[in-house]
Amino acid sequence: MEELTLTTPAPTFLGSFIDFVGLHQRFLSYAQLVRQLRDRYVENPSDITEAQIENLRKRLNLTRTMQGLGIASLFLCVVSMFLIYIGLQLFSAYVFGLALDSVDSLSRRIFREIQI
Repeated sequence: MEELTLTTPAPTFLGSFIDFVGLHQRFLSYAQLVRQLRDRYVENPSDITEAQIENLRKRLNLTRTMQGLGIASLFLCVVSMFLIYIGLQLFSAYVFGLALDSVDSLSRRIFREIQI
């Protein structure tokens, strides 16, 4: 196994930041749509509008979960960098792998659910 250096987990910050900004924009768009649909529902209640609001609320919750997983992945990358700094190479590799494989992959799976 190749030795990890501090520059190995560092580029994930940029990718995580870009993902986080995109998720934040998506969250704001969903929230604005929910507010508009709620106003429309108050004026003229309909089952279709209520179903649309529920669908958007589910998407909001999924987006919020993805944001949390992105933050967890970023945190694990920081922990990995710290472990490299103090000389725990093998443990650092496992933590970095967890950050990329488990947490980030789970976030991507949820993203696919939102796309459907």
